[in-house]
Amino acid sequence: MTSQIDADCCRPNDSERFNAQSQTDPVAPLPPIFEFERQGTTLIVTPVADLRELDYPQIEAGAREMLHLLKNGTIANVVIDFHKTDYYGSTALGFFVCVWKRIRSREGKMAFCNISDHELEILKVTRLDQLWPICSSRADAIRCVQT
Repeated sequence: MTSQIDADCCRPNDSERFNAQSQTDPVAPLPPIFEFERQGTTLIVTPVADLRELDYPQIEAGAREMLHLLKNGTIANVVIDFHKTDYYGSTALGFFVCVWKRIRSREGKMAFCNISDHELEILKVTRLDQLWPICSSRADAIRCVQT
């Protein structure tokens, strides 16, 4: 399955594209798959469930919300805290890369924390563990992106 997030999420007008789709979509709202917190200029994102391929509609809905938050120029960094999950698939990985590119274009940083052994293995196999710092705690990840 080709993911719109993977293929298109880093276009400059992605938030508008996702919003246009959601306004014409007759499907009922999906339960949120991400929790968002803000600490200064850092957005903390917590997936509340495993990000499996079959959860694509929920991941896309969460992507819309997160891209909308990132459109606000006051967010410089992102921490993704995986303490509630054990797995993510290729759709989520593509979205993480998209977010990283958006943050990097602003000279910001992104870090992961509290990832499971399984999630770490996925990052190592895809060599994405070389893009982002992997921290053992949320506090460490926040310090990492703010320095």
